[in-house]
Amino acid sequence: MDFSAVLSSTEQAKVQMQVDTINATLNNGRAYKPDLGKDDFLKILITQLSYQDPTEPLEDKEFIAQMAQFSSLEQMTNMSQDFSRLAGILSSGQAVSMLGREVEIVDGNEIISGVVTEVRGRDFPQVLVNGKYYDLSKVEKVKE
Repeated sequence: MDFSAVLSSTEQAKVQMQVDTINATLNNGRAYKPDLGKDDFLKILITQLSYQDPTEPLEDKEFIAQMAQFSSLEQMTNMSQDFSRLAGILSSGQAVSMLGREVEIVDGNEIISGVVTEVRGRDFPQVLVNGKYYDLSKVEKVKE
């Protein structure tokens, strides 16, 4: 079922936050991750070192290669988080620049025209037009 026709974007965001909270509780505070992260990689490396055969320890080249992979993974994770923050900042800046301007918003089959009187939200900003909040992604035109 398409809930976008039934729920407003604000209501959808609230429902999503509640779902995320419940999922985190069910997983004992651990969020589901489909991919291995840097912590998982480090746990594997520590386990490997803990159970290695003392008569045939891990070769230096292998260990150095694994540490380099870990370092690369950590840097990529950090860059991904920084890019997400940057995208949020850019979206917020774009929304703020629309204050006082006339916009056209596509909401389903309806086109709403009006002046942006307020902006709220950081990562997923919303604009207030004609007394109703709309996601920034629904703005099609901005006029002087």
